[in-house]
Amino acid sequence: MAIVSRGFHGRRQSSEHRLPPGQYEVTDFPVLSAGPTPRVSRDVWEFTVVTETGDRHSWNWRQLLALPSERPVVDLHCVTKWSKFDTTWQGVSMDTLLGDVETAAEYALVHSYGGYTTNLPLADLLDGKAWIAYGYGGADLPPEHGGPARLLVPHLYLWKSAKWVRGIQLLMQDEPGFWESAGYHDYGDPWREQRYQGD
Repeated sequence: MAIVSRGFHGRRQSSEHRLPPGQYEVTDFPVLSAGPTPRVSRDVWEFTVVTETGDRHSWNWRQLLALPSERPVVDLHCVTKWSKFDTTWQGVSMDTLLGDVETAAEYALVHSYGGYTTNLPLADLLDGKAWIAYGYGGADLPPEHGGPARLLVPHLYLWKSAKWVRGIQLLMQDEPGFWESAGYHDYGDPWREQRYQGD
């Protein structure tokens, strides 16, 4: 006799156990940007990974869509203290994009159309932790949320999930990005409340 009946998947984790310290839940998707929203045509969009030795690996829009896609459902946590649960995305795993890239780098500096940058350890882009997302909620990713494509790194504060992504530079040493140079934390773990330098 089965101890657990078929179809039982355990108890759903309550929202209070999904909410990092100092955060509150929202049902909308607030729009926050460091500057004006770039309007990037899919005809000219390109994503490029540059290794520490200068090797370049690039994908245009058509090539990105031809890669295997995934549909992650993740919680988002913004440094401004809001969290949104169960957001649905479509995109290409960074594991797929970096699969053939030879590198000894330990860090990444992400570049966006419009000039925005953010830094993170390369390990935080691998092992199913990050995607180049081009769909949200079953539709194309709108420009105000980073469309045509953005980096999605949901285990870190949302400023690390760079909107309007255009490339990643692989580095041997960490280099601060836009908000990190202005005093934000270099890593940004919401569960450790790493909002600002010194947190």
